Amino acid sequence: MRIGTPGFIPARLTEIRHARRIPSRAALARRIGSSASSVSRWEDEDSDQTPDPAMLVRMAGELHVRPEYFLRDTYQSDRPTFLRSLSNTLVRDLAYQKAQMQWLHEASYIISHYVDLPEVDIPDVLAGADYTQLRDEDIEQIALNLRRHWNLGEGPAGDMVALMERIGIVVATIPMNTTKLDGLCSWSPIDGRPHVLLATDKMSFPRRQMDAAHELAHAVLHRAVPVEEFEANLRVIERQAFRLGSAFLMPSTSYPHEVRRCSLAVLASLKERWRVSIKAQIKRLSDLEIIPEELSRQLYKLYSAKGWSKGEPLDQHWSIQQPRALRDSLNLIVDNGVRSKADLLATEFTISATDVELLCGLPTGWFDRDAAEVVTLKRGKLDSEIPSQGKGQIIAFPDRNRR
Repeated sequence: MRIGTPGFIPARLTEIRHARRIPSRAALARRIGSSASSVSRWEDEDSDQTPDPAMLVRMAGELHVRPEYFLRDTYQSDRPTFLRSLSNTLVRDLAYQKAQMQWLHEASYIISHYVDLPEVDIPDVLAGADYTQLRDEDIEQIALNLRRHWNLGEGPAGDMVALMERIGIVVATIPMNTTKLDGLCSWSPIDGRPHVLLATDKMSFPRRQMDAAHELAHAVLHRAVPVEEFEANLRVIERQAFRLGSAFLMPSTSYPHEVRRCSLAVLASLKERWRVSIKAQIKRLSDLEIIPEELSRQLYKLYSAKGWSKGEPLDQHWSIQQPRALRDSLNLIVDNGVRSKADLLATEFTISATDVELLCGLPTGWFDRDAAEVVTLKRGKLDSEIPSQGKGQIIAFPDRNRR
């Protein structure tokens, strides 16, 4: 029998420590006026000790969550969280991003009580085959098949974030405060829906396009990868995601035909049409063996000499559109009078208003405003009430199939 608060979930304390970037249990103990040994016991699933109710309330206040946060299960997926890098990334940064991903799972699950998010439309391109046996030519064909499936043609793909939301992937953007991580992909432990977190650091539209295409590649190719295989096969997994992301943005059947000759000036011109970075184009042409390795090296050297590693021409030519699905869903819920903002914070979300606003792409202070922002979406058919943390109504999410 546990001593302390009944129903306390130790993993939640670990999660919030990581989400708040608190470097150690000792640092958390100092913050809440306790001891490191007590915090260690509270985070231990096998311990019979939990914080008492007074300490629970104190922790909640210090860490900016509701006390109920510690009494709800985590939303940790039993599948790997796909990260661009492991070896070069600080453990603290990895832990922070994984905690944010779990919060994104939870936020989208809460919202799905009230709004029908787009159905997941990701074809099973492997059909039971082993992903480790994929050849480069297989990946090239998968990219073309995906474009046909989603009716994209063979030209520039358009906004990748809008596409991902249209096919049912939950997308959020947050600052990751590190140059070592550009994005994460994970699957909901509740309904298996893919979730993607993209970094807003060092951002340009072409960079966002490639990061999103990379995470989409994970969602397509690697949903069945067991956790125990992830780190062992990380090099293969990442190489496949890079190849599929590039092949999706620059199809082998169309993009190469526009490269009349290979120079940085030509690639800069193609960047304006394809909205893919010059550096990514060099890699793509090398992968397709359109340019020899020696020319590739020369182009990279000239690229660096021009200082483009810190920023390319046209990087700021396009505005970056933010994910809309979660933001528009919350506006629909409030605008239709299904739940008030105060009610959502008091009964559904257990993290802070600031955290919800960040993950859902809402304007800062949205929860403090009297009414939700007006969004030009049709109201869907209302369904019967469903059980959840509170009562609610299902609102059909409008089809955003606009290319």
